[in-house]
Amino acid sequence: MKLNSKIKTIGVLTSGGDAPGMNAAIRAVVRAAVYYGKTPVGIYRGYEGLIDGEFETMNARSVSNIIQRGGTILKTARSKRFKTEQGMQTAFENLKKKKIDALVVIGGDGSFRGANEFSKKFDLPIIGLPGTIDNDLSGTDFTIGFDTATNTVMHAVDSIRDTSNSHNRLFFIEVMGRDSGFIAMRTAIAAGVESVLVPERETTIDELIKKLEEGAAKRKTSSMVIVAEGGRSGNAVEIAERVKKEVAQYDTKVTVLGHIQRGGSPSCLDRELASRLGVAAVEGLLQGRKNEMVGVINGAIAYSLFEEIVDTPKTVNFDLLRVNDILSV
Repeated sequence: MKLNSKIKTIGVLTSGGDAPGMNAAIRAVVRAAVYYGKTPVGIYRGYEGLIDGEFETMNARSVSNIIQRGGTILKTARSKRFKTEQGMQTAFENLKKKKIDALVVIGGDGSFRGANEFSKKFDLPIIGLPGTIDNDLSGTDFTIGFDTATNTVMHAVDSIRDTSNSHNRLFFIEVMGRDSGFIAMRTAIAAGVESVLVPERETTIDELIKKLEEGAAKRKTSSMVIVAEGGRSGNAVEIAERVKKEVAQYDTKVTVLGHIQRGGSPSCLDRELASRLGVAAVEGLLQGRKNEMVGVINGAIAYSLFEEIVDTPKTVNFDLLRVNDILSV
């Protein structure tokens, strides 16, 4: 592999919402940099730390025993200052002081928009790693943290089903996904729920009530409905209030899973994905790549321009809704 010898020091930061597997990604970036004879520098609190100069030179031992940990050892933040001319200028000056030649940004859509503008403005090589539980980035089949989040939801729904069956209850379970239904759709099938409501497709309350009544007529002992928090019909609490007025057969309850979906030890898939992408990010920089996100498509490493990623919405597979309808009879 032909390497770019001009890059001596590589910075790495995590930005936006945390996701399980970010630590595995940090570990991979740091150790890949060391492997190729480069100096890794950790940047704390994302772009805020970039502006405030919160840097730490790292080595292979700096990232020992973190692959199994959730969250991010580098911390994360959302930065309004980085969106300003002065904020970006200060960040670049800090990078020059630390002699950082290239950057790896682990985050989501907003993080990559900032990285794209920053990279072009100062001609700084930046590679992004898709770190978000929402799985809403094009250019990769899966994002770091998505598999862990869906497993967390699945286990939670399994636990809720026990009490639902015992009391003949109807549960509305709200999951994350303000703008995307990837978590909701995948966990709906995995947990065997009756219905799923996602932002990408509107389901009327009348349609939902009809399905629940059909289930009650078939003597179902419980019903579970997963609601993405950004669903067009409202949140889980709002929907439950409307439904329980019409479906008297069930004792209706609501569970909002919230931020437990972001936490926990990353799954095997997320650890492997983060590790592969971290190495690919460093190798991409050393090959002269910049302004790109690295992902995995059909099992193979793939690079996509930031501009393509942020301007191309990732589409959900609506066939999953059809499959869930078939299986929920």
